[in-house]
This record gives sequence, structure tokens and C-alpha cells, in this order.
Amino acid sequence: MLGSVTTVEGIHYKTKEPVTIHIEHGRIKDIEPIDPEKINDSLPWVAPGLVDLQINGYYGSDFNTIPIAKGSVENTTRGLWKEGVTSYYPTVITNGDEEIEQALQSIAAACDGDPVSQAGVQGIHLEGPFISPEDGPRGAHDKRYAKAPSWPLYQKWQEAAQGRIKIITLSPEWPGTIDFIERCVDQGVTVSIGHTSASAEQIDEAVKAGARMSTHLGNGAHLMLPRHPNYIWEQLSQDGLSACIIADGFHLPESVLKVILRTKGEKTLLVSDAVYLSGMAPGAYDNHIGGRVVLTPEGRLHLAENPGLLAGSAQLLPRGISHLVKNGLAALEEAWDMASVRPSAFMSLPTQNGLTVGSPADLVLFELKEQRITIVQTYKQGNRVFDLTTSTKE
Repeated sequence: MLGSVTTVEGIHYKTKEPVTIHIEHGRIKDIEPIDPEKINDSLPWVAPGLVDLQINGYYGSDFNTIPIAKGSVENTTRGLWKEGVTSYYPTVITNGDEEIEQALQSIAAACDGDPVSQAGVQGIHLEGPFISPEDGPRGAHDKRYAKAPSWPLYQKWQEAAQGRIKIITLSPEWPGTIDFIERCVDQGVTVSIGHTSASAEQIDEAVKAGARMSTHLGNGAHLMLPRHPNYIWEQLSQDGLSACIIADGFHLPESVLKVILRTKGEKTLLVSDAVYLSGMAPGAYDNHIGGRVVLTPEGRLHLAENPGLLAGSAQLLPRGISHLVKNGLAALEEAWDMASVRPSAFMSLPTQNGLTVGSPADLVLFELKEQRITIVQTYKQGNRVFDLTTSTKE
């Protein structure tokens, strides 16, 4: 960390007015306009810290290579600061029962032993193994481990996670899913529909039972679907479901993003779903899921033997925000909210009110040139934890 601060200056991302944000005890004490005579052309934008509901790893640290390497959570938490991410949910995907338990234990232990990770990790996202076993909806998840929900098994995992599982992605196509969803909801866990081949009736029942989110809607699906009904249309039509989208420019075409944005409105949330190769240099890598993969200079991650197939996401939330703005799909303030205050409010985090007096001072200063976002500084609870100038010198 670079130390605590008492003031931050920038152009407010919503009002477009230059402001000084006064910070005291890690919270926003006051926001006041800057004297016009003191304004200069070099002021960056200032906005709330980004919140990512789905992070599989970052810069070589992987939450799904078992055992999780020591320091993975700590390094990811700190590494994400350069991407403007101040809060996130490490994501554990489909695996063997013991492997999932080990991953959850490792993440919980890291948070217990590192106050910085404790502050950054808002919970764990368990993506599977209660998902569709079918090719297409299953995505890159291992078919051997896809299975029906088990409450005793889930309780065992939640105990290993020390209660940190806050989001679970599942498919309501399995028998017994409705009772499982209701139990999760009773414990305050967000249930998200994803990697599914569920019928319209099963999706409707899941929403009535308390499911309230769609995991990376439009991805993790069959290549060919019935015209209607199908599980994408059904999730779009459910007013009770918020939709997470990956807007990196590779996972969903602009037309699909536009439809989701117009249908879901303020219930649209940005996620990165970034894998451990995010933040790495372009090149070929050996991946434990999918074999040999290639990260292109443009940021697209694909299978080496089949460039037409994606091998996951390697871009973070600033890329998604930039993509929406650049393509005229959303204004800057709306796109930024999709990746900050909206997910924060959805998960009832202390940062849900964004740049308001009394809120935690989780802030980001950034530059926007040709619709490309560059993170300049990141603040966590009033502490400057990333500075581009210092980082460049290092």
C-alpha cells in the first residue's frame, strides 16, 4: 500500500464536474466542487471502485489449480488494483468434491491470514458442479463432476469456506434443485442460473424459489437452440433475474449485448469471468483446462488447435466498460455503474452508494482516451493502493 490520503481530485464520472473528495477514517467525508481557477487539463476521472462477481484468477494465480498455490489470493487481490477492482469474488468451478473443498479452504485461510485480502474478497462464487452435463451448456467444466445438487455436500463446502460462499451458479434442470435453492436463499446465498439446459418451467420455478441472477448470460450454451422457447429467452424474460454479461468484445456480439441491455436495463451487471492468464503477455500457454491456448495481442484467448473456440476470458472490467462505451451501447456513467455500484448494491455491500458522503472510500482515478480506459490510481478504504506513476517506475 502507498498510504492513506485525505483528499482526491478528479472529474466526477456522472456529473462531469471537477470535484475534491475529502476522506476521513477510510470514508468519504465530503464532496465539493473545485475552484474553477484551480482546474487544470490533467485532471483524471474519478469513480467508485470496480466490483467483479466472477474472477477465476489473475496474472498466473489460479483458483482452480489444486492445490491453490500459496499467495494466489493475496497476489490476485493486489494485482487487481491496477485494473481498478477494489472488491471481487474468487470463483471456484466444477471439480472433484475434495478438490473443491481444498480450494475453498485455501481461499478462506488466505483471507484469515491477510487483512488486505479480507477487505478485497467479499465472498466466494461457487460455479458448479451442480450444472448441466450436456456439451455446450457445460462449457469447459469437466463432465465427470457435473451432478445434481446435494445439500449435505454443499454444507460441507460452506463449512470449509467458513461461510464465505455468497454466490452459487447452478442449473435448475436437476431433480431436487428447487428445495436446494430455497435453502441457499434462507442462508443469504445468491443463487444464479448458469451452464444450464433447463426448460422454461424449470427456470420459472427456480426464480420463484429465489434464484435472482444469470451467470454470463449468452455464454455456456448449445451452439444450436430452438427458436423458442429456449433458456436464453426465458432468462431474459424473467424480471426477477439480473443478467451478468461478459462485454470483452469476444464473448458476445454487439447485437446480443444491445438486446440484453435493453431488456434487463438496470438489472444488467458486468463481470470479467477472467482466468489466470488475464494480465499476462500475449503468447501461447499450456492450460490445465483445454490444453494449449493462445492469448492474442488483441486480448482474445482461444484454443491453439481451433482458433474459433474461446478458451475463457482474459480481459478485466475496464475492457468491458470501454467496449460498451466505444460501441455506443452505454454512456460512460452507466457502463461504469454496471461494474461498480450495481453489483455492489446487488450483493448489499457497504460500497453500494458509490461516490456519496459516508460511503467507504473505494475509488478509482482513470483516464479515458479514444474510449480506452487507463487506471491511474486506485484507493481502498481511503488508502492509495495503486499508482500508475509509481508502478511504471517499478
